Amino acid sequence: MLQPVGDDLDEPAAPADGGVLTLPNLISVVRLLMIPVFLWLLIGRDNSAAAGWLLLGIGGTDWVDGYLARRLGQVSEFGKFLDPLADRIAVATAVIAGWAVGVLPPWFAGLLIVRESIIGIGALVLAVRTRGKLAVRFLGKLATFLLYGAIPAFYVSEGGFLPDFFGPVAWITGVTGLVLYYWVGGQYALDIKQAMTGRPHG
Repeated sequence: MLQPVGDDLDEPAAPADGGVLTLPNLISVVRLLMIPVFLWLLIGRDNSAAAGWLLLGIGGTDWVDGYLARRLGQVSEFGKFLDPLADRIAVATAVIAGWAVGVLPPWFAGLLIVRESIIGIGALVLAVRTRGKLAVRFLGKLATFLLYGAIPAFYVSEGGFLPDFFGPVAWITGVTGLVLYYWVGGQYALDIKQAMTGRPHG
């Protein structure tokens, strides 16, 4: 999804561009269009359970479009921009809205926002100064997967749907994902430093 930084920064990108009008990009656009529907369910209909199920579906499409892009040979520069943009907007909307209506614990939402803001600013500075992009780490994907499960679980539990099941699921996956999120955030910070100084960390 994102191109690596570090020793490969000066090497030309080899894969052919799949273009703009691709199935994975269409899925990313649909994901963006579902965000207003999510807000309508949460705020307009006061139905946090339905909003949570929709949010789970939005998160699931993130894995689908990445798989299809590789499987169908439709990886594109536009997709590399659109896919993480859709992810960040979806997560930011879910976290801020969940904080505002009391679905998510304030400390949990706050820590997510702080981490995402720090890494987001670092990635922006990296892009401006070196045109480099952060590599996606496996633990980062795992943390995202856990948080994509935890956040909807908080919503569904708050909505009264099997709270004795979804409540513990939300807490276990949420805390685990948050710890990994910060651990990988530290690795990303070192990646940014390496890319900007040209010196390997470690």
